[in-house]
Amino acid sequence: MPKRTDLHRILLLGSGPIVIGQGAEFDYSGTQAVKALKEEGYTVVLVNSNPATIMTDPELADRTYVEPVTPEWVRRVIERERPDALLPTMGGQTALNVAMGGSAWGRRGGGRG
Repeated sequence: MPKRTDLHRILLLGSGPIVIGQGAEFDYSGTQAVKALKEEGYTVVLVNSNPATIMTDPELADRTYVEPVTPEWVRRVIERERPDALLPTMGGQTALNVAMGGSAWGRRGGGRG
């Protein structure tokens, strides 16, 4: 698949709190997604409420917000960071619910252009 040259900044939603015995796969997949996107030259902004994950390591994403994964907080991050794309599929049901609940945010999440 060719690289999207119209995208520069991508907002990735984490899974939020991890319950013991579940959710670790979302941390792993999210971490791998951040690495792959950065390797392709994208700026990655991350929202995840759990600081005890690999994906919230300060060296991983370009910007990390350790804040609740809720529509209100994600909207604040979108307003501040103005991402070109939102990637909720690495954060499981929590991130998907937030993304679907924020469908009124508009096509490019309020994007830059």
